[in-house]
Amino acid sequence: MSAAEMPAAVLTVSDKAVRSLKSGHPWVYGEEVLRCEGRYTSGDLVSVCSPKGKWLGTGFVNDASKIRVRLISRSRNDRFDEDFWRRRIGYALDYRFSVMGEDVSACRLIFGEADHFPGLTVDRFEDVLVSEVLSLGCEKRKELMYRLLLEELKARGVTVRALFERSDAPVREKEGLKAYTGYFAAPGLVTGDSGHVTITENGILYDVDYVNGQKTGFFLDQKYNRRLVGRLAKGKNVLDCCTHTGAFALNAAKGGALSVTAVDVSADALMQASRNAALNGLGEKISFVRADVFEYLDTLAAGPRGQFGLIILDPPAFTKSSATAQAAFRGYKEINKRAMQALPRGGILATCSCSHFMTDEMFREMLREAARDVNVELRQIEARQQAPDHPILWGVPETNYLKFYALQVV
Repeated sequence: MSAAEMPAAVLTVSDKAVRSLKSGHPWVYGEEVLRCEGRYTSGDLVSVCSPKGKWLGTGFVNDASKIRVRLISRSRNDRFDEDFWRRRIGYALDYRFSVMGEDVSACRLIFGEADHFPGLTVDRFEDVLVSEVLSLGCEKRKELMYRLLLEELKARGVTVRALFERSDAPVREKEGLKAYTGYFAAPGLVTGDSGHVTITENGILYDVDYVNGQKTGFFLDQKYNRRLVGRLAKGKNVLDCCTHTGAFALNAAKGGALSVTAVDVSADALMQASRNAALNGLGEKISFVRADVFEYLDTLAAGPRGQFGLIILDPPAFTKSSATAQAAFRGYKEINKRAMQALPRGGILATCSCSHFMTDEMFREMLREAARDVNVELRQIEARQQAPDHPILWGVPETNYLKFYALQVV
């Protein structure tokens, strides 16, 4: 048994922080720290107490971040040794193997705070793992976490060929960390290859560029929303806006769409989407168009209704902070208004937002206003969120980020 890591200091926090922690949120902000007993180095473990001395939890501390402490435990009985992290990884894996079934071959294995690994993401693409580390606490312990993850996967019959880290998000600077990408070296793992891997999702093949693609290479959170689109697309002409790697377009084509038009402003994204279409023998069914989606929809909305019976809106996050949420509201409203204007009576709009700052309440209100402005009614087919491999931890609103609505224009 490895030696247990002990909290280096005790931080007393404000009543505001106490209320937040007791509600289930794991963060303490710098201005909420009242005093410190002991000495620590950023990245260490510290204990957190109320002004009355009540112990509240243990977490990673970082003076360089606005988030001073990120809790990892609320149990005084926890010993922070190798076995602790092995159990945590085991819990995360057992959850995925339980809820994802055969889809566990391409899914998110660790989802940050939702799995009590603050700032750590790990996606599985068949025999390749891709990680992202956005907190100093996990950065200092990542080699241990990677080793234990590989061991726990092996114990569950999973062979891993490569583990590639994509810690190149600008937000790392807020933790005092530099950008980093590279292969993790361990016995049996490659430390250099094509940077591509083929996965299967909903019976569709995708070429995942995990070295140069966005984020970890592929967005896994829309897995079951794409399957729904495939069902709704049968017999319709479909427009997929912000197609990226073509996932919604491919599900629509496979689901029996008469035709699919996939639009994106990025030439690289369209090349990748075209390769994915060719992998599945669907290239002739999908037309790829490079255009600004707002301009494309503006032109479409100005013409006669009915060119498309299903329009999919899957834009990138319009806001990454609460300060710009209202501007994002207007952006979402404009793009959805144009889509509603272009759809005929009985047409279907599949629309979503991947920003947690655009709350579900705000998103629904935006859709109501957009429908009112263009004088249409909406009938809800389904309301969905992210796939369960991206679990929502109640009390942590940041884990509840994806809104997806399938709506019929009536």
